[in-house]
Amino acid sequence: MSEKIVDVAAGLILRPDGMLLLGQRPEGKPWSGWWELPGGKLEPGETVLEALARELQEELGIRVTQSRPWVTYVHVYPHTTVRLAFCHVTAWEGEPRGLENQRLEWVDPAHAASVGDLLPATLPPLRWLQLPTTYGISSMGSRAGVAAFLGRLDAALARGVKLVQFREPQWPDGAGAASLHEVLQQVVKRCRAAGARVLVNSAHPTAWWKEADGVHLRAADAARLTERPPLPKDALLGVSAHNNAEVVHARELGADFAVLGPVLDTASHPGAATLGWEGFVAGNRDAGIPVFALGGQSTSTLSLALRHGAHGIAGIRGIL
Repeated sequence: MSEKIVDVAAGLILRPDGMLLLGQRPEGKPWSGWWELPGGKLEPGETVLEALARELQEELGIRVTQSRPWVTYVHVYPHTTVRLAFCHVTAWEGEPRGLENQRLEWVDPAHAASVGDLLPATLPPLRWLQLPTTYGISSMGSRAGVAAFLGRLDAALARGVKLVQFREPQWPDGAGAASLHEVLQQVVKRCRAAGARVLVNSAHPTAWWKEADGVHLRAADAARLTERPPLPKDALLGVSAHNNAEVVHARELGADFAVLGPVLDTASHPGAATLGWEGFVAGNRDAGIPVFALGGQSTSTLSLALRHGAHGIAGIRGIL
């Protein structure tokens, strides 16, 4: 890695219809002809959001009125290392124009490569955009709670929940394991019918992970690993974390996202120590992957979580 790290603010300018703005690097610049997210280097004394607003005014002629931090990611190019602070830009004044002779295109993030070659550092945020912003966690406890849970799950799926963690550490041992496996199969079937994905918590047998859409590692289980566990090609890997070191370890394992908390008080752990939003921001520093806020979260805290750099929220009661 080169000694000097260049700090860059990069904007994901998203229209209400979900289309994303990309710009093509003009002739005469390194990587000319390649497509990237608009933005540029921070100047001394600027915050990330200040730099982004200035760059987008200079590059595109728009005035940013609403933006928020998202994921900070370090990328090593052959001749330079950049620390990219990716931010969401959700409101602006004016129509973007290529003021630096760059071509602009609005693209579907899932098919962005259709415009041409994408800069390598542009690929991760396009992948992260496919992750939903709410992550529901199951809590049935025993067979007696299954029917009510499935009802809540169906209602959540109807509301648009697209990511669910199957996590039942309190389920009775012995013969109950077989019945829990049957419940998992029901949950997977219902979620897939609704276009949602299910991750199995690492408290449960490894064989179950591949029946779902990936695994969610408990922090202690992640700590024992030095590389990403073997999973099918499109499977997701989530990791629980309680501090910045565990978030960084999740990134080193090749996790698709981390869940950091508890941020606020929860009904399940009253009086337990919490991070608060400042602690969440500190834990999420230079994460390099999307991080969900966990603990006391619900649809009413989602906008607050996003403003503090969370990808979204994870929870039991507030989501499922």
